[in-house]
Amino acid sequence: MVSHAGSADLMEDVVCGRRRGGSVLIMTMRDDHSLAGELATEAGERLLELRARLGFEDGRALKDAGDRASHEFLMDALRRLRPDDAVLSEEATREERMDPRRLSAERVWIVDPLDGTREFSEEGRADWAVHVALWERGALRAGAVALPAWPGSAQEPAQGRTLTTAAPPELPEKVREPFRIAVSRTRAPEFVRELAARHGGELVPIGSAGAKIAAVLTGEVEAYVHAGGQYEWDSAAPVAVAVAAGAHASRIDGSPLTYNQGDPWLPDILVSLPDLAPTLLAGIRDLHRQTP
Repeated sequence: MVSHAGSADLMEDVVCGRRRGGSVLIMTMRDDHSLAGELATEAGERLLELRARLGFEDGRALKDAGDRASHEFLMDALRRLRPDDAVLSEEATREERMDPRRLSAERVWIVDPLDGTREFSEEGRADWAVHVALWERGALRAGAVALPAWPGSAQEPAQGRTLTTAAPPELPEKVREPFRIAVSRTRAPEFVRELAARHGGELVPIGSAGAKIAAVLTGEVEAYVHAGGQYEWDSAAPVAVAVAAGAHASRIDGSPLTYNQGDPWLPDILVSLPDLAPTLLAGIRDLHRQTP
């Protein structure tokens, strides 16, 4: 295993902007859509390098190093490139996350520097991501989800993929039968199991929230339903891309998802292909009516 000193050296490279697979920190100003994509992509590339350098022997050390390095890279880049904007990051301190100045800001970047630390620390897993989203005046305006370890496909053989609002992915034209719902690897909600059973759906375990929503957009599944609660940074960037692509995104009761709130907790979420959303929302309502 590589020593912690090696990890510190790499983190310094990330923060100081030395070239390691990209040049975001010295690039000229980009529009928000392109910037989100470039930041998420470069953060992901740096995480791949850190992962390869540290190895998987000490999972906790790898998780901590990844969280820290990606957060510091993104924060430094946004300070340089969008100095007047506020930032809400999972890896910020509680005081920073609850800073009231964020609530009065017109533009807030909502970032998850490493979505799926568990998967990141497991050799061979690709279902982790980097999220970069921009909230502006009440709505998500731009976003990107980098999937750095995505293994590629016949159509896109290169490793790694970034989904962005700059060039939203094309959704599948038809809902596959039986439809598939992305769920947690370890704790699929019981009501989602019942929902799938009633409507002939299948459950597909996937790691991070970003990877689950990305799977909807790339045709690996048709929906993501989650009612166990999560934070704004878990879904802001994936939802921005999903909406730009024409997918359905809402709370499980059909009400809008809202971001940059004083409390960043989101109780539940539904993202699906648009033609499937009415069936899922009606099924969820029926299940809730029957719950004592």
